[in-house]
Amino acid sequence: MTRAPPLPLPRSRRLSPRLLLSISLLAGCAAPQPPGPAPTGLQVPQDWADATAPRADTAAPRVGASALAAWWERFHDPLLASLVEEALQANTSVESGRQAWAQARALAEVAAAGLRPSVQAVASAQRNRTAGSAAGAGARTFNTLGAGFDASWETDLFQRLHAAAAAAVLDAQASQADLGALQVALAAEVAVDYMQLRSLQARWAIAQANGQSQQNTLQITRWRQQAGLLTALELAQAQTAALQTQALLPPLASAATQMEHSLAVLTHRAPAALHLRLSPPGATLAAPEALVLAFPAETLRQRADVRAAELRVGAAYQRTVQADAARYPDLQLSGNLGLSALGWAALGRSSAGVFGLLASVSVPVLDGGAARAQLRAQQAALQQAAVQYDAVVLAALAEVEGGLVSLRSNRERLRALQEAEQAASHAARLARQRFASGLVDFQVVLETQRSALLTQDAQASALVDLQTDHVRLYKALGGGWEPAMLDLSPPTTRTGARG
Repeated sequence: MTRAPPLPLPRSRRLSPRLLLSISLLAGCAAPQPPGPAPTGLQVPQDWADATAPRADTAAPRVGASALAAWWERFHDPLLASLVEEALQANTSVESGRQAWAQARALAEVAAAGLRPSVQAVASAQRNRTAGSAAGAGARTFNTLGAGFDASWETDLFQRLHAAAAAAVLDAQASQADLGALQVALAAEVAVDYMQLRSLQARWAIAQANGQSQQNTLQITRWRQQAGLLTALELAQAQTAALQTQALLPPLASAATQMEHSLAVLTHRAPAALHLRLSPPGATLAAPEALVLAFPAETLRQRADVRAAELRVGAAYQRTVQADAARYPDLQLSGNLGLSALGWAALGRSSAGVFGLLASVSVPVLDGGAARAQLRAQQAALQQAAVQYDAVVLAALAEVEGGLVSLRSNRERLRALQEAEQAASHAARLARQRFASGLVDFQVVLETQRSALLTQDAQASALVDLQTDHVRLYKALGGGWEPAMLDLSPPTTRTGARG
């Protein structure tokens, strides 16, 4: 990436060493695009705190944006992939972000146009009457006609317009990064909602199967109570257990319906539009393969929100340069070329040609301190942008670290629950068999059935937690976002650097 020498700092500017270093990388007339990421006063660690996280090394490629692209396909669920793609195309927030980016690009083009000369075609017609005597004698009426071109150009001696154009380009690139962050967050939200839906459907099926088993136990209990082998107490306990399990079904079904509605809205549809596609329970999503994680500094380079914050530091610096340059003289050149004559017939004569050239200099003298106050305001905005950049970097690091810890914890939890579920299901089957043969007390059946239901439900919850941990980790690592080529630089500042 081409890096240009930095612009000189405003004369009244006092910056911390950290921000000076950041500006030296971000600013410059020749390269408004800052080479990322911006330096920060934070001590970015060289490795992740979670000792169990897979590391990037020389033998394995690091996780980059290209490796994370279309990460939802790693779950091998065509419906999930379809929903994510539909949301990325039709979601209202993403469409609003696209329009915001289009607006920022247009404003950058407007700012760049200010660096070029402007030419206007003009035409005029004027009817004149001279004053005569009191009686009206000697008065004369005539027409003055003119046509030609007017041109003007501000030389921008102190780079005020160049700084404004560079800031507009950086704003447009930051808007593009904001759009990328919206898309990354949307894909993650769709995936999490879809996984929650499948988990709710699985938990509903677990509750229904356990409820059917308890209904069978209730029928056996009723027969044995009628035969005088059990009391009304055992029958009431069996009825209570069956009804409690049955009561779990409506909330699970309601939550699943709400997830269907959420997914429909995310894909820009009416709430019930996806019912036919989503109501059949899907298979359990496959766990994605392990990621070889990039180092923290590499992670920052592939996150859209970090890139946007970095670009806004550069834009804030350019506006500081612009505010400083506004305190110095402006030189403007203007001229005109055309025809002017008294009447239509005279316009074609050589004597009708007129031209003019004007150079003007404007120098701020007294403005009540407005220019200095504007410079101080932009300096404060630059400091705010730098602080915000630090905050975004910290949040990015914390998000990945938290995702790694949660992923490891839920993986261990799921492994334990899978073993517990096998044991609990086996115990429940043995208890029912022995109860039917009169070998165990009914209380044993109730306890084993309750334990089986709880462990199966907990296993389904742990599985979806593990799946969503993968989604959040993909999102924290940048979600596959890659900036598109965005070259809106003015003609004097283009370097071909990647936006």
